[in-house]
Amino acid sequence: MIIKSLELMNFRNYEFLDLKFSEGTNILYGDNAQGKTNVLEAIYLSATTKSHKGSKDKDIVCFDKEEAHIRTYLAKEGIEYKIDMHLRKNKSKGVAVDGQKLKKAADLLGLLNVVFFSPEDLSIIKNGPAERRRFVDMELCQLDNFYLYNLNHYNKIVNQRNKLLKDMYFNPQLKDTLNIWDSQLVSFGSKIIERRRMFVGQLNEIIYGIHKKLSGDREELIIKYEPDVEIDDFETILKKNQEKDIKLKQTSVGPHRDDFSFMTGNIDIRKFGSQGQQRTAALSLKLSEIEIVKKITKDTPVLLLDDVLSELDSNRQNYLLNSIGNIQTIITCTGLDEFVNNRFEINKVFKVVEGTIQE
Repeated sequence: MIIKSLELMNFRNYEFLDLKFSEGTNILYGDNAQGKTNVLEAIYLSATTKSHKGSKDKDIVCFDKEEAHIRTYLAKEGIEYKIDMHLRKNKSKGVAVDGQKLKKAADLLGLLNVVFFSPEDLSIIKNGPAERRRFVDMELCQLDNFYLYNLNHYNKIVNQRNKLLKDMYFNPQLKDTLNIWDSQLVSFGSKIIERRRMFVGQLNEIIYGIHKKLSGDREELIIKYEPDVEIDDFETILKKNQEKDIKLKQTSVGPHRDDFSFMTGNIDIRKFGSQGQQRTAALSLKLSEIEIVKKITKDTPVLLLDDVLSELDSNRQNYLLNSIGNIQTIITCTGLDEFVNNRFEINKVFKVVEGTIQE
């Protein structure tokens, strides 16, 4: 998988941009707040339809414009594709592949696989469960259309059920329809639980060896899936909690409350690990993400590193840079010292200054 070029129009601080990438390592360097991360955000949007920052489309379009465009040209298994993304301030985004408009933006998922690594990801272990669920969901949605279908339906049902629980406050007779939503919640939710469990099993096969090397053979890391409810008990517990849900006006049971723990021996490093241990585990997780994409898609993802090297010590920097291998990588940084000092091979360098990029 290779991104050949990227064109932006009215995207963030870029009025117009046309970048041609190397198949190897590309570095975007410059001071902070010049627009380096915006390039990675555009690529991530082209792969996942979402901003890694959680930004809404209207916030991405240049403030004095009504719409923005992203065009991403890529080569995959010898075939070239063009992804057109049309962002509008007051309408939903439009997406086309090779000139053919997609019915849903989500149909794009899986065409371009990326692994995005930013300083915020170093906190994924110690932060709340929502971030760990988001990590798993974003990866599985890129790799498994069936999971994406189930997750989208599950989330809609949770929202509709929550709305019903609020409406019941004014109209208690609506309780008769609650069982209909419950059976759908169990149906789609059970498939999510099953796939997340399988994904964690796949991750553990990969992360064990990576983490052992990264920790200098001192630690063995295992990820444990902590479902909020087991499939066999889902329907029973959901019914048991109906009165509680009516009082709270929200759905209290289901995979939208799942979590994942990271264990070294008997120590849960989410709660009791040092910052160094948590960062090493996060780096192991990201490196495992690369390998699992390779394994499932039989192709390499594009690696996006957003100023992450400045957050790592020299040992972790070296391990990360040496792990990249033959993957197309696009890196943002404020200076080139870490690459020069490590004698790291660089194929293309771009200097970013106030929304302009010079090769």
